[in-house]
Amino acid sequence: MTSSTPSIPGQDTVGRRTTKAVIPAAGLGTRFLPATKATPKEMLPVVDRPAIQYVVEEAVAAGLDDVLMITGRSKRALEDHFDRNAELESSLQAQGKDELLRQVQASTDLASIHYVRQGDPRGLGHAVLCASQHVGDEPFAVLLGDDLIDPRDQVLPRMLDVQARYGGSVVLLLEVPQEQISMYGCAAVTATGEDDVVEVTGLVEKPAVADAPSNLAIIGRYALDPAVFEVLRQTPLGRGGEIQLTDALQTLATTEGEGHGVRGVVFRGRRYDTGDRLDYLKTVVRLAAERDDLGPDFRAWLDEFVAEGGTRA
Repeated sequence: MTSSTPSIPGQDTVGRRTTKAVIPAAGLGTRFLPATKATPKEMLPVVDRPAIQYVVEEAVAAGLDDVLMITGRSKRALEDHFDRNAELESSLQAQGKDELLRQVQASTDLASIHYVRQGDPRGLGHAVLCASQHVGDEPFAVLLGDDLIDPRDQVLPRMLDVQARYGGSVVLLLEVPQEQISMYGCAAVTATGEDDVVEVTGLVEKPAVADAPSNLAIIGRYALDPAVFEVLRQTPLGRGGEIQLTDALQTLATTEGEGHGVRGVVFRGRRYDTGDRLDYLKTVVRLAAERDDLGPDFRAWLDEFVAEGGTRA
């Protein structure tokens, strides 16, 4: 019998299949107060599913069936949503509501979901670092709940493919108007032989517009090498007094080492932002309008509502 040499943290990710997803969900959701006073912002409904379920479904569709959520205080509803509710299921079954029963059970059966608490809200980098024990020495994906990616745009599998071929870490980039770049992490890049793949040569968190190296914003999907954990442990507090994941990626992009190097996939598909109140409302309208069951009637009502100046009672 042959024995294999165990991998070590920071080992190159070339050819290694990613199976784990990390979803940070410890934020306070202050932009949605008072709705989020007792309800996690991740549980706010987008039509008839909580926002967090869309994110988990995206991870599962990309082959990531081991999901770790980084939670905080008052986040018990997240665990309840993905847990089995035997009383509800029995009631639906007894009433013959088979389709509702199927939908309720679907959220329970999506993936193997685990939870760990982020004791102190010390930034996205710290939230990712909280996943180190669960992830170990494997490559992994990070999905932020504020960004919903349309399931027709399979960008996460593309990112995992780029990581498997080249190693290191991969970030998702989106071209935004230059005047908006200070709202995001920003990447300096050089071209590669692939139209949608770039080499990241530097990153900066929320730069001033005049100082931004490009208009390529980092949005909420990452495919990370486990080398990021050791870098995060050594990363000083950055913008806002928090441990910034962007700062750790800057180190990985600009220094030599096992598992270092960062590439970007430039996204040109459909993304929905649920982290801002106005964009959240736009997301609900767009997704509802596209539904086969709701869309026809909803679009007809919207046409009337807009035609009447948006003041119909």
